[in-house]
Amino acid sequence: MNKDFICKQCGFCCEGESTVSLNQEKIDEISNFMGISRDELLSGFCVVKKNRIEMKTQNGHCIFFEEKQKTCKIHPVKPVNCRIWPLHKSILKDKESFEIIKNTCPGLQEMSYDEICKIIGEK
Repeated sequence: MNKDFICKQCGFCCEGESTVSLNQEKIDEISNFMGISRDELLSGFCVVKKNRIEMKTQNGHCIFFEEKQKTCKIHPVKPVNCRIWPLHKSILKDKESFEIIKNTCPGLQEMSYDEICKIIGEK
């Protein structure tokens, strides 16, 4: 039986000290969506880490995570890595990696490694 992944919108995937990288196109898209200048987005909502630009974190979450409503403030234009997580090939590197992610994601709790492989198209 193959189940579909259903996001529980818990915000755990928005947690951490780091977020996803943004390319120039995505920076423009987010700033346009927010109705602010590119410079305002970069100075107020982004951080440069080595040679990449990421969204800042605030209170242990991505700056765009709305804790009370458990939603993303930029959902319609959020980066593709945010959009597809946790259904990303990286969690299938080995079963141990999958189990670690599964234990932090309520949407994966009832799913097996093989089911996720099928959904992602790895098997």
